[in-house]
Amino acid sequence: MPAADATVRIALIHALEESVQPARQAFARHWPEAFAFDLLDTSLAVDRADAGRLDEAMTTRFHTLADYAVTFAGRGGHTAGILFTCSAFGSAIDAVKARSPVPVLRPNESAFEAALQRGDRLGLVVSFEPSRLSLEAELRAAAAAHGREVTVRSVTAEGALEALKAGDGDRHDALAARAAAGLGDVDAIILGQFSLARAHDRVAAATAVPVVTTPRSAVEALRAMAAAATSPED
Repeated sequence: MPAADATVRIALIHALEESVQPARQAFARHWPEAFAFDLLDTSLAVDRADAGRLDEAMTTRFHTLADYAVTFAGRGGHTAGILFTCSAFGSAIDAVKARSPVPVLRPNESAFEAALQRGDRLGLVVSFEPSRLSLEAELRAAAAAHGREVTVRSVTAEGALEALKAGDGDRHDALAARAAAGLGDVDAIILGQFSLARAHDRVAAATAVPVVTTPRSAVEALRAMAAAATSPED
């Protein structure tokens, strides 16, 4: 990664430590000039799973992390944007968006836009069950914003996240591929969490349909947003 005085600073806010590496790899491949820094609070994922829903206290924690990213972590260099990598917190991220002075990106919105370019029958794979229904709703909302209706088939790759946490990446990828293969006839498959991106090739081989990953889509979207913000006005 570039030094901290790089032109563009992007805050990455994570609720799973397994999301850190895929995000950094995506920046290294698709926007190496940016300086991306990480804020990690693994208690968010635990509390979200235990509560079964988002509550006001969790939303307040998201505001706190975002404020820190802009106000304190940005000292010595302007923070140009925030990327949340945690897919089960959509409404909390939207609340941050509404008051943030810098662009804020949900982890999946760019991947959804990319998948919608492939067709109206979309598959969604997650490995963190609390994300599944909220991501289905977000995907349908993204389609509705374009005046479209889509068929969404979603599946949880049972045991995949646990395998990854145990250090068994091969089993994680195999379980993701097996789950994706069960989605049937779809136009594209979205791997709905940053930690699932590593399974791209196994999923593509098992399904023979286009596979969209969230880290690459998000980084490319942030890069375009930053370029637009710094372009001279016509």
